[in-house]
Amino acid sequence: MKISIDTGSCSGHARCAAAAPELFLLDDDGYVLPVEGEIPEELEEAARDGERACPERAITLH
Repeated sequence: MKISIDTGSCSGHARCAAAAPELFLLDDDGYVLPVEGEIPEELEEAARDGERACPERAITLH
């Protein structure tokens, strides 16, 4: 699984980081940073939690 972030849609609510801090890191202004590489299987549910938490739907899982 991979995570794509539409940085243009991110409004800095940081709900993804609150739901899955081990995956979603924030910049100094509170916007989510791109997530690189494959997500380990044990973190896939956390990735889904972060995706569902985003009110802007800026996170897509592949």
